[in-house]
Amino acid sequence: MAIVLDGKKLSEKSEEDFKRRVSIIKKSTGSTPILATILVGNNPASATYVKMKGNACQRVGMKSLKIELPENTSTDDLITEIDKLNNNKDVHGILLQHPVPKHINERKCFDSIDVDKDVDGVTSLGFGKMSMQENAFGSCTPYGIMRLLEEYKIELEGKLAVVIGRSPILGKPMAMMLLNKNCTVTVCHSKTLNLSDEINKADIVIGALGIPKFIKGNWIKDNAIVVDAGYHPEKCGDIELESVINRCKAYTPVPGGVGPMTINTLILQTIESCEATLK
Repeated sequence: MAIVLDGKKLSEKSEEDFKRRVSIIKKSTGSTPILATILVGNNPASATYVKMKGNACQRVGMKSLKIELPENTSTDDLITEIDKLNNNKDVHGILLQHPVPKHINERKCFDSIDVDKDVDGVTSLGFGKMSMQENAFGSCTPYGIMRLLEEYKIELEGKLAVVIGRSPILGKPMAMMLLNKNCTVTVCHSKTLNLSDEINKADIVIGALGIPKFIKGNWIKDNAIVVDAGYHPEKCGDIELESVINRCKAYTPVPGGVGPMTINTLILQTIESCEATLK
């Protein structure tokens, strides 16, 4: 019977610890961890995600500071808003909701976030420091996956991991985090030749491509660890899970696997950022 890597269960368990840590901060300092969220434009899905992050803050006793900017906001105007938050000592974490309107230079805006407040793990500097195993906040989804694998005591050292996807906030940091845990890592993508053959070698398969059920179950070998970081309106992920569940060693369900760990990790890193300012 395969192990279900239950992100919902772990996130609920983690929130109890978060409440305790926030309570200690409040009692000892009188201050409260604050996560600032920046939403540019009127994308309904983005607005929903920001609301979910605000709700998560509320559940553990944190505060959220919501910054809402119009669709026509320029790159320079957005960076000005980010700089205000960088300089606000009461703000411990800054999240710029992705995606921003196309006319904005998103990478430039991400990289204007103070690395010490980059609790979403999106800056180039944070990625570099994490890759070099220096202190930095990790990208939330891959770090959430690492926390899930650790919770279920999944052995990583010496294993061959195949990451399908190379985005700057998921595929690439995922590969570096696995490499730092002594996995041998192959990164595949849309231009990879013989993709099914590469996946079939893997002890650990990470689906992070963003295409519904693109990765077929019969490409995955028996007793593999299967992690699906995708979620689509069809209520499925990037992996054809139903045909591999009975053969794999462990898997993340969709929904309820990777998804809950993303916001949970954002909250964790905001608390850590606040704790760091109090030392």
